[in-house]
Amino acid sequence: MSPLTRLAPHQQLALDLPHTERSEEQDFLPSSSNAAALAHLSRWPDWPTPVTVLFGPEGSGKTHLARIWAARARAVWLESAGPWLLPPRDLFPAPATCLAIDEADLVWDEQILFHLFNLVTERRGSLLLTATLPPAGWRLALPDLRSRLALASLVEIGPPDDALLAALYVKQLADRGLRPDKGAVEWLLAHGPRSFAAVRRIVGELDRASLRACRPVTTALARSVLVDLAGRGGEDVAEPTEEDG
Repeated sequence: MSPLTRLAPHQQLALDLPHTERSEEQDFLPSSSNAAALAHLSRWPDWPTPVTVLFGPEGSGKTHLARIWAARARAVWLESAGPWLLPPRDLFPAPATCLAIDEADLVWDEQILFHLFNLVTERRGSLLLTATLPPAGWRLALPDLRSRLALASLVEIGPPDDALLAALYVKQLADRGLRPDKGAVEWLLAHGPRSFAAVRRIVGELDRASLRACRPVTTALARSVLVDLAGRGGEDVAEPTEEDG
């Protein structure tokens, strides 16, 4: 028997092990908040402009949608943390005509981003950029890049509705091998914060709490996690009252 198995439940370590988030097309959760974005990407290649900026809050599914489009369009995939010291033609090698750049508002080299725009135009292709804010909110110093972005189609992902929030809790917990009680999800919808980023953080906390306590994700566990987050001042969580159950 290993040393870990001899520990009492309250002594076990909650290891933050990596988990796989399912990001195939069938795993995308359509809702009213992302309907416009999904419809726009589905219309490709019949876009009104060659460039689309898909923007929305953290955790809203921008990367997931962009990867679905990139697979359909056979697009080259780049990320803001990618190898931006390479020449543009190495980043976007021929004969590729479509390009997706995730978190484009965080790309530090505006000249390379501008040259990639030009390469897409030269090859009569399509460019998809994801960002947290629309281009008007980016800190851009290069006038030519600002003018290119001014001509892009802007597609926004809005705040999540109840149906999407519930589906996000179920999916993200399932990605971690957890199946919550129906009551736990309903309680979180009624008393938890209502943002994509908050759901992601709460799911991580539920995962760790479930492992530490050797308990499934129940309403009681969900309540204890939100109380703990409220005590730490996290995610604008208000501490549940006795009336909250």
